[in-house]
Amino acid sequence: MHHDGITLAPLESIASSRSLEARERLIVALDFPSGPEALAFVDQLDGACRWFKVGLELFLAAGAPVVETLRERGHSVFLDLKFHDIPNTVAGAVRSEAPLGAQLLTIHASGGPAMLAAAAAAAIGSGTQLKLLAVTVLTSMDAAQLGATGVAANPGDQAMLLAKMAFANGIDGLVCSPEEASGLRAALPGSTLVTPGIRPAGSAVGDQKRIATPAAALAAGASYLVVGRPITQATDPVGAAAGILAEMTTA
Repeated sequence: MHHDGITLAPLESIASSRSLEARERLIVALDFPSGPEALAFVDQLDGACRWFKVGLELFLAAGAPVVETLRERGHSVFLDLKFHDIPNTVAGAVRSEAPLGAQLLTIHASGGPAMLAAAAAAAIGSGTQLKLLAVTVLTSMDAAQLGATGVAANPGDQAMLLAKMAFANGIDGLVCSPEEASGLRAALPGSTLVTPGIRPAGSAVGDQKRIATPAAALAAGASYLVVGRPITQATDPVGAAAGILAEMTTA
């Protein structure tokens, strides 16, 4: 298509491009109690999604083989183990997990500067493409929950403090709620922001406190969206995933 000498992409091409971009930014959380159940669900989605999150429940049940199988099938893996220990232990854990082939791995920013720096060095030294994500404040935590742990700051301020600390110690990937995404994007423009707590309009909130719709989270600056129960517990998971991807293309 041409206009005043400028070549414009057809509307169909633009729509296709947006759809492909959405598919590259949606991470489906495989919160299942066994490897066979998780992989059967991946098969059920039939290629609708490329990224999958393996968290503690699934990893403790199925171990490294589930990550390796997902990688062999051509999927990208977000390994959400949230390491939080002394620097030497976390560095060793990062070195142990790096060969599995996951692209993203979480550690808790609240482990402190020394732990973050040790983890960053271990990831770089692994010789893999592993990217670390520092978890700021869990999306299940509101001000009351945070205050109960002795942290007087509100979730937004605490997330900003932890994010800047992670950045200063070599980790530019962050996990935050959608509510903090815009502030972190403005303060740390080079960051990779991964946001759980995504709930399509009309879906159940569950145990999440700080949430947003897919389009709102992307508009706030999120790089990737993590969605679990709205897809995995849907009566039509493929349709649910398609609906979320469609919402994402409107951002």
